[in-house]
Order: sequence, then C-alpha cells, then structure tokens
Amino acid sequence: MRIYVVGGAVRDELLGLPVKDHDHVVVGATPDDMLAKGFRPVGKDFPVFLHPKTQEEYALARTERKTAPGYKGFVFHTSPDVTLEDDLVRRDLTINAIARADDGTLTDPYGGRRDLELRIFRHVSEAFAEDPVRILRVARFAARFSDFRVAPETNALMRQMVEQGEVDALVPERVWQELARGLMEHKPSRMLEVLRDCGALARILPELDVLWGVPQPEKWHPEIDTGMHMLQVIDCAAEAGHELATRFACLMHDLGKGATPPENWPAHHGHEGLGVKLVEQVCKRLKVPTECRDLAVMTAREHGNVGRALQLRPNTIVTLFERCDAFRKPARFSQMLLATECDSRGRIGPSASFRDAPFPQLAYLEMALAAARGVNAGEIAQGCAANPQRIPELVHRARVMAVKVALRAGDADGEDEGGMPIP
Repeated sequence: MRIYVVGGAVRDELLGLPVKDHDHVVVGATPDDMLAKGFRPVGKDFPVFLHPKTQEEYALARTERKTAPGYKGFVFHTSPDVTLEDDLVRRDLTINAIARADDGTLTDPYGGRRDLELRIFRHVSEAFAEDPVRILRVARFAARFSDFRVAPETNALMRQMVEQGEVDALVPERVWQELARGLMEHKPSRMLEVLRDCGALARILPELDVLWGVPQPEKWHPEIDTGMHMLQVIDCAAEAGHELATRFACLMHDLGKGATPPENWPAHHGHEGLGVKLVEQVCKRLKVPTECRDLAVMTAREHGNVGRALQLRPNTIVTLFERCDAFRKPARFSQMLLATECDSRGRIGPSASFRDAPFPQLAYLEMALAAARGVNAGEIAQGCAANPQRIPELVHRARVMAVKVALRAGDADGEDEGGMPIP
C-alpha cells in the first residue's frame, strides 16, 4: 500500500497558497485493507474512506469508463494493480494531476508543474470531454486563479463538448453549486468570461449571455456594453467581500436590458420590470435558494429606484420600504442597497470611471428606514380600536412624517451629497 497526497493540496502548496484540505489516493490496496486499518467507508460510486483520526478522504486508485451522457454516466474500477499514473490521467487539469509521496517526492507525469509556472489550465487527456462538470470547474478555477488562462486546445475541447450537448445534461443543482462557488472567489468575472468563451454560458445562462453587445448610454455607462458592466459589478461585489446573495443579485440585476427592444437602444426604460421575470426564470431553472432568489428579484426590480433615492418624496420612499418588506426584513433591504452600490460603482470605461464615486443613497435610505421603523405601529393600532380598517393608512402616514423629519434634519446637517441617479 502506497499513499499520496493529490490534487488541490499539492497544487496550492506549489503556488505558495494556504492548504485547507488534503485528498489522498491509495495505490496497491483493497477495500478490505482499508477497513483493516480502521478507515471508514463513505464512497457511494467508488471506494472512498475517511481516516480514523484526521477524517481526511482517502480514495483507492481507480480508472473510469464513460457509459452515459452527463456527469453521472461513469463506471469506476478499482484494484491493487491500478497505478498512480492510471489514476492521475483521469483528472481534469494537469495542475491537479500532481501527487506527493510521504517523503515529499512529486509524481508529475502530465506536466502540471510546468503549467503552474506558465499559468495555464490544460486538460490532462481527452477523457476531460466525458464530464461536463469539468467545464464549470475550469471556469471556477479561473475565478480563483485569475492570472491563469485556458489553453487553446482545452478551450477548443470545451467548445466541442458544448456543441455536442454534454453541458445540457448537467443537473440544475450542480450548475448552481459551481456557479455559487465561483461567485465567492476574488475575481468572479473570470468565471463568466471562460464560460462565454467556450459557449457554455449561452446554454447555462442564456439570459445573461445576451447582455454582451447590448449598448447603454455612454454618459452613464462609459463601458457601454451591458455584459462588461455586469462583470465590473460582480467584481466590485467580490472586492467588497459581500455575501453570496448580494453577489448573485449583482449578477442578475440588469437582465432586463437584454429584453428591451433594440430600436430603443441605448436607452433601457422599464428594464427593471422586464428583469424581474427573467430573474425568476433563472432561479426556477437552477433551483436557486430562496434567500438568493428573493434578493435578486428585489434588486432587479428596485435598483433604479434606489439610484434615484435622493429625488424621491418621503411617501414614495415609505412605499418602497413596504414593497420590499423592509420593516420585517431590514437586513435584506440593506443587502439590496449594497448590490445597488456595486451597480453604481461598476461603471468603468475609457471616458470615465465611477469606481470611487460616492453613493450617498445607501446612508440616505438607511437613515430613512431607521426613522420609519421608529414609529410605534402597535400604539397607533391601539388608538384605532374603533376603526381597525384605518390602521394601515395611519401607520403609513406616521412613517412618512418620520421620514420627512429625518431627511430634513439630514439635509440641515449637510448629509445630502447630491449623488447621481443610476439609469
């Protein structure tokens, strides 16, 4: 029995990055051998075991054979005569096909160290084409290792997989899982670029893919192209360290611009309403978690109103709060403001940049919400015992007055910075 550390742990160690988890491959052993040493079996499709003390994964060296479309259509074979090289050749990228023995010796039969130095994602063998999840993984790796590029031959193979329909066999849960992980990397725009370069984005997220080539007014969007704007917005969210729901809302916020009539371009009046249906469509298809879906829908619908917040009347502001359920869920409303702030700052082009521009709308609406939430709705309700049907109206009016007083005080303190609306 010979045991090697493989995959991401070796790769990250060679790159000088922190290593979180260790995966091991065991050569020359049987399941009975592992059980005899106290390992606990957990693998369903092939023998994987947990170390009795560290709980790290140890997989028997294996080969695999494609038997059906999609990423589940494989038959695996393990036996003591499967070599380390046999196991490594089935891995996705050369940089993930390096093994380290206990004495530190590296086994690198497919040039992984060379590709680490060249900053290249290159497939190990043609077996890459048998698993469509690998397209998603390469894209996710691009978001993590943003200075790496996909080898031309690997991109060609991924494009061929898309054309042959392999991507269409992906289950929604797995697409969402990889998309979510990629959004949480430090450069999520790279994930979208890789998926688009090979044609996979048009199959996985066609609502997003159509944004490229859709122009916006240069005055407000110096980057002009809506797809480029979206990439800048999600990278802005990543730089700010926002949560997944906020980053997904940033990704989805402008889908409506892909549905506005071309004869109206570069204007996109009413794109917020058009976007709501598209966001709901994406979320239903990919089975997006409720908290991510709800925030994305709200951001798509309201980001224009938030951008115009400094011009809104107190009554309109309170109605916005009510529509967003901000009194019961103020934290979610704050997340929407953060996503809209990224929308405002993700506008960079040859003629101008809004990356460091102030966004007073956030503090302005937070102050207004705090004032409106300070209204004692219970007390008002008690005073309307004889006319309970008037309670909503009176609570609303009291909140409007509270917002009016708070914003007037804010203006007197010089807190209104005169920020520009976001079209």
